[in-house]
Order: sequence, then structure tokens, then C-alpha cells
Amino acid sequence: MAEAPKIIVDTDWKSQAQAEKERLAATEKPKAPTGPASGVPEEEGPIQPTFMELVRMLATQSLMYLGAFPDPETGKRMVALEPAQFNIELLGILEAKTQGNLTQEEQTMLTRMLHELRMQYVEIAKAVEKAVAEGRISPMGVGGPKVPDINLKPKG
Repeated sequence: MAEAPKIIVDTDWKSQAQAEKERLAATEKPKAPTGPASGVPEEEGPIQPTFMELVRMLATQSLMYLGAFPDPETGKRMVALEPAQFNIELLGILEAKTQGNLTQEEQTMLTRMLHELRMQYVEIAKAVEKAVAEGRISPMGVGGPKVPDINLKPKG
């Protein structure tokens, strides 16, 4: 019969691991303090739900539908004017309904974001219309591409 392999148990492994940990800790540079008092921003945690995050979310959706970056599911850029318009109009509703209730920073961000999105929408809608007219892209649906109008004037 073959001899069974011997099992050697190192009972000192915990103390060796602790000594290694202490040696590594001693060689690491001490971390600089973070936070408002130090002037170094703290590590970011989860995004907090704020008005500005809501504006960013709707703007990001609009930009995605305007082809600014790829769809996360397909990896392809798309231009879908109706959903882009919907999200831009939601931002317009937010602007109208929150008038007088925002901080200066929030109001400025929302106003600038809406202006930029509206201008991009108009530019892309014209480009789509031109590409269809030139036959470079196929119209979607029976009656061709529908280039919806968007309210370019601030509500108020």
C-alpha cells in the first residue's frame, strides 16, 4: 500500500500574517486628511438625490436621444427626436413650476441646460430632415420622419 501523504499544519500562520500586515502598514505613507477643512475633497459616496441631479438625469436622457453618446444596451448612437423632445419639455415644465424657488446656482444650471438642449435639438432635427431629403437615411414609419416642433421660448 502507498503511504498516505503527510499533512503539515502551520499553527503560526496567524502571527505571520499579522506581522506582514504591520510591516506593510509601516511602509505605507500616511494618508493626507480630506474634507472641507483640508481643502481636499472627500471620497465620493453614492449620488444624493437633488434638484441638480434630476436636471442632469433628464438632460442626459435628452442627449442620449440626440445621439450624443451610445445607448447603453445596444452600444449604438441613436437619434430619436420625440423622446428627446419629451425630456427637454419636462425640463421646461420644471423651470416653469420651480420659478422663484431655486437657488441662483440651480436656476443658472437649468436655464443654460435648457438653452443648450433646445439648440442641439433644432440643429439635429434640421440635419435629420436634410439627410432624409437627400436620401442618405431612410425615413422611419409610413409618412417619413416626423420632426416635431419644440417650444424654443422659455415658458413663463
